Amino acid sequence: MSKEAKLSIHRDINLPLDEEQLIETGLEMTQPFMQLMMCYKGAMMEVETKFKVLNEQFSLQYDRQPISAIKSRLKNPLSIVRKLRRYQFPVSVESIEANLNDIAGVRVICSFKDDVYALARALSDQDDIEILRIKDYIANPKPNGYRSLHLIVAVPIFLKDEKKVMRAEIQFRTIAMDAWASLEHQLRYKKDMYFSEEMARELKACADLSAEVDQRMNHLQSIVLKEEDNKTYKDSI
Repeated sequence: MSKEAKLSIHRDINLPLDEEQLIETGLEMTQPFMQLMMCYKGAMMEVETKFKVLNEQFSLQYDRQPISAIKSRLKNPLSIVRKLRRYQFPVSVESIEANLNDIAGVRVICSFKDDVYALARALSDQDDIEILRIKDYIANPKPNGYRSLHLIVAVPIFLKDEKKVMRAEIQFRTIAMDAWASLEHQLRYKKDMYFSEEMARELKACADLSAEVDQRMNHLQSIVLKEEDNKTYKDSI
């Protein structure tokens, strides 16, 4: 494959175009690596589509959309190599596929906490999806206050002449959880800045307040749904 063709594929799957950086990682822009990343992008697109369909179904059935936003990303080659080396895995295409679960990532931002679990259940009920791992940081938040529901899933993609099963990571958050996580990341990893214990405690307190808001909004939503059910019942009499 010519260099121009490789760069074209690279642009199509939104990977960095710095070939020297890729050469340093030992992966380069080889055909097997590009093919693997294309498959991960396909898995990411499949998962996104599933949630878009579920959102439409919920909208039709319940007259509201539980998903506020869907975000997705492919881990870039340098991040892939750093993770392989951190866990002392070989740096190779085969090692990426065997050892890493989060090359393809999809984040589903929900309006309410109950929506998180409803969507996770709806996804797990689909017969072409296999749930490989669940980490519930909503029920069991991280020490810093981080909350999210993480799933590792296996999803099939269909190529020209084969079906291939790929892994992807899905993160479910409420709007409040996502806002806190985004701001926490900006503050904690700000360049040339010392992150003190006092700041960590304040962020944890903000996370707890955010969780309380989520809980109260979830309660209000349940009241609204109950009133709607009562009205529907009365109208049917």
